[in-house]
Amino acid sequence: MLLKGLFWASAAAIVYTHAGYPLVLRAVAGRRGAEPPPAPLPDESLPRVSLIVAAYDEEEVIEDKVRNALALDYPRERLELIVASDGSTDRTAELARAAGADVVLDLPNGGKVRAQDQGVERAGGEILAFSDANTTLEPDALRRLVAHFAADPRVGYVCGQVRFDPAGPNQEGAYWRYETAIRALESRLAGVTAGNGGLYATRRESYIVVDPRMGHDLSFPFNMVKRGWRALYEPRAQAHEKTTPDNVAEGKRKRRMMSHMWPIVIEGGMLAPHGYTPLYAWQLVSHRVLRYATPFLHLIALAANLALARRARVYALTLAAQLGLAAAALLAVAVPWRPFRLAQYYLLVTGSILGGLIDWIRTGTPAAWEKAEGTR
Repeated sequence: MLLKGLFWASAAAIVYTHAGYPLVLRAVAGRRGAEPPPAPLPDESLPRVSLIVAAYDEEEVIEDKVRNALALDYPRERLELIVASDGSTDRTAELARAAGADVVLDLPNGGKVRAQDQGVERAGGEILAFSDANTTLEPDALRRLVAHFAADPRVGYVCGQVRFDPAGPNQEGAYWRYETAIRALESRLAGVTAGNGGLYATRRESYIVVDPRMGHDLSFPFNMVKRGWRALYEPRAQAHEKTTPDNVAEGKRKRRMMSHMWPIVIEGGMLAPHGYTPLYAWQLVSHRVLRYATPFLHLIALAANLALARRARVYALTLAAQLGLAAAALLAVAVPWRPFRLAQYYLLVTGSILGGLIDWIRTGTPAAWEKAEGTR
């Protein structure tokens, strides 16, 4: 009885977090209806924005980034571009100045978060916007973000939509479309449970100084909600990044990300319920807590299934399904059929959660950062 309970509870939790939750979320959001998008602001009503780009050894892309930022459809006199070079050993700071950045901070290496903090200290804008050096913004992206702050004084955080180009053997694009669809529904209800580093903004008064190991992507949204702010997603504020070359490279990148995720979950206050509404707590548990528990749920389900396989035909079939998923992932190496690549991507990314936990326990999570291979 215990083995059966463990198997079915683990399997149900896996299915719920990946498929059941999005379906329930869609039904709940559909009943509430969507808010109309905020009206665009005339130039004279736009707030002063400081766009902060933290960069580490980005000489290959920093000039293009500065030019892209300065070409945005935002009044130049109301836009301050700050490049915070975090101990770069190349010409990042020099090239950013030459390309026309308003402020270039040549900082000692302290990690991305501390570089962003120092950019905020130097910033003069009412709204603080952030973008990565390898992210290209659409001309109206900043206006789309800013409109939410003007429309609702309760809004403390807004993230945009990052698209991955070009499509290829890496299945990150497919996953990201699924993820952003969920994010759009969450935004209509209690707020997003995570953002992205490519494009987001906060009010100056809502900005939070977090542990340098804990990136803004995951730590900002739930902390905003705890403090009474709304955390939203604006899909019309669009940006573009290049993908990693394949699923294996993406799995390695995700593992580095997950080593920063675990301190946020365990030490950063995510699991402390104080400040959450019941609706947001449900979203957080369904989308984040259960998702991060997925590798452990898979291991429990597999172990229980192995013990039950000879007891009833249904368990032989469920074991075959689990082993079939692993076989499809292995076949993706030799047979690049998309279902196989999706299976490989799923297992690599799920495994990265466990790998990130192992890395955090064994060596800790450094504040310093590395450039992700293939995203330049």
